[in-house]
Amino acid sequence: MNNRKTMFYTVIAALVVLAGLTPLAAQASTVVPDGAPLVGQDGGAQPTPIADPARAAFDVARKALGEAKGLDLSLVTAWAYEEAEWVGGIDDCRFVPEGQEPRQIYFGWRFVIQPLFSQARYEVRTSFNRELVAICDEVTVDLLAGESGLGGAGAAPAPVTGSAAVGTFELGGQVTGLYPRTREALNAARMKWVKMQLQVGQDGSGLIAEAHGAGFKILFSVLGDKNQVMSPAYHDVYANYVAGLAAAGADAIEVWNEQNIDREWPAGQINGANYVPLLAKAYNAIKAANPNTLVISGALAPTGYFGTAGCTDQGCNDDTYTAQMAAAGAGNYADCIGVHYNEGIISPNQSGGDPRGGYPTYYFNSMISRALAGMGKPACITEIGYLSPEGYGPLPAGFAWAANTTVQQQATWLAEAAVLAANSGRVRLMIVFNVDFTHYGADPQAGYAIIRADGSCPACSALAAVQ
Repeated sequence: MNNRKTMFYTVIAALVVLAGLTPLAAQASTVVPDGAPLVGQDGGAQPTPIADPARAAFDVARKALGEAKGLDLSLVTAWAYEEAEWVGGIDDCRFVPEGQEPRQIYFGWRFVIQPLFSQARYEVRTSFNRELVAICDEVTVDLLAGESGLGGAGAAPAPVTGSAAVGTFELGGQVTGLYPRTREALNAARMKWVKMQLQVGQDGSGLIAEAHGAGFKILFSVLGDKNQVMSPAYHDVYANYVAGLAAAGADAIEVWNEQNIDREWPAGQINGANYVPLLAKAYNAIKAANPNTLVISGALAPTGYFGTAGCTDQGCNDDTYTAQMAAAGAGNYADCIGVHYNEGIISPNQSGGDPRGGYPTYYFNSMISRALAGMGKPACITEIGYLSPEGYGPLPAGFAWAANTTVQQQATWLAEAAVLAANSGRVRLMIVFNVDFTHYGADPQAGYAIIRADGSCPACSALAAVQ
């Protein structure tokens, strides 16, 4: 026993020196079908930031498990791994047929894999060189047991009953405030909603009163402290805050924002199943405070940046993250599913022809379908915008893909998107990003604004004409 332990740590030390690795603790991830396009937020191809022995061993384990059990594992809910020592050898977790000898391999990778839309988990072991594989008869060490929400939809709280707060399609815009020019544009576009973003702790009661006094419904997109968001105690803090907004009369609340990237969620913890416990607690608190408040799941950042693995420590592709949310029961805790669409450079009526390629987040209809997959709820588009540099000057390099979009195209395409959304039967709410932002720098928000640099608003007239 002690000799094997000494050998184990000697092997690990050699790996560290030879391969530049650090010892690996149990980790979890999720994978999407091989060959998925690698597309970043700026529309350019991106490298896949994954090349390590654990991932290579996982691919071997996944293939072996799929063949042995007849499973399609091109997409899984979650997988976890660790470096392991097996006292009885790699085969001590499975029945060894008569006539075969257990293989005398005592160290290697242990994987626990949960297929998509399944509560089942499987343990697969491989040698470090990936030449030997053992599919266990049962899971001996459940590496996913500590992952919040993974495979745990059945243990989630029952949704609070009450009004689903659904209705006919409505249009709104994200604003910095209800200033006279902003109100004029909202009314000219025949918008019924305004959206603002709040941080936990900010007093939203005055904004609610102001919006209602001006004849608008109000949606709050609520962010909190990403460094605490994995704590169940912080979930209570967040839920109490959004419940207070609902009690004060908020018409809709979006629970977090773009939680599939590390700008908004802690690196290494980005997984749709880790988000659902927060969503569930917030949903129940909001509905208990005001059953008529529309609860919207946090809209994801549309991206394929994270490559064929689907997720890295820094984030997840939106389709992978959506599958994780759906498997964890997110659809039970939302009146509608939040969607962002901010990278269009062609008409939303088109399903092809984007000069950047065919990636689905480039196209309006495929983006909506992608966001709703497996959810069973309609969409609330909490941001839709077309970026135009007209009147402002050249765009920063990361947004150069929109360099040729004109203000007139912005107006036309927003109107076309409103018609598509209203007629689709899949969209409850569409919020234009944005109405009145003025910053034009590294993040050219003013280029998305429908109130243009010269004070005109071509999109206001175009949107009013189609309602």
